[in-house]
Amino acid sequence: MEKPWKCGDCGKGFNRPSELETHRRSHSGERPFTCSVCGKGFTASTSRLTHQHIHTGERPFTCSVCGKGFAQFSVLQNHQRVHTDQRPFKCSDCTGSFKTLWELLMHQSVHSEERPFNCSHCGRTFRRSSSLLTHQCVHTGERPFTCSVCGKGFIQSSDLLTHQQVHTGERLFTCSVCGKGFARSSTLLRHQRVHE
Repeated sequence: MEKPWKCGDCGKGFNRPSELETHRRSHSGERPFTCSVCGKGFTASTSRLTHQHIHTGERPFTCSVCGKGFAQFSVLQNHQRVHTDQRPFKCSDCTGSFKTLWELLMHQSVHSEERPFNCSHCGRTFRRSSSLLTHQCVHTGERPFTCSVCGKGFIQSSDLLTHQQVHTGERLFTCSVCGKGFARSSTLLRHQRVHE
């Protein structure tokens, strides 16, 4: 199906003009929806609402395997694949396969030399707008995600969530062979190689 609303910068198509408007902000850097707690900006109001769960701690969707909670149902669905070997999203340019569509889309940029997102401070270019935003914290010194226990600041919310396990002692990912627990799924996967 033809998507009639095209981005003048990258050619991507959209079904609605409002979707195109939100997308164009990824090129312009405009982030008109601001979190009232930490000041982080977003291209869409729905993204801001989802982000605010970080501050409230609300995680209404729980994994039935490991008990980990999530702010969004779609993120829970993606997470549940860490407990399986399922990688349904295949790259058409190489043999790569991925657990989520988002991971596939992020991966596909490696097949392109295009780096359309430029840092206004140093001129460095990025394939993704999210990478540019994270990088810009290097120049501003901003660390918008702060641990409520020790006060340590982080550039990304995922780093804060991983750090908080230092205080809680949580080990959400358990080896099915030996029962050893890990804070990260990537560490569990690396560990499981010892049993092969």
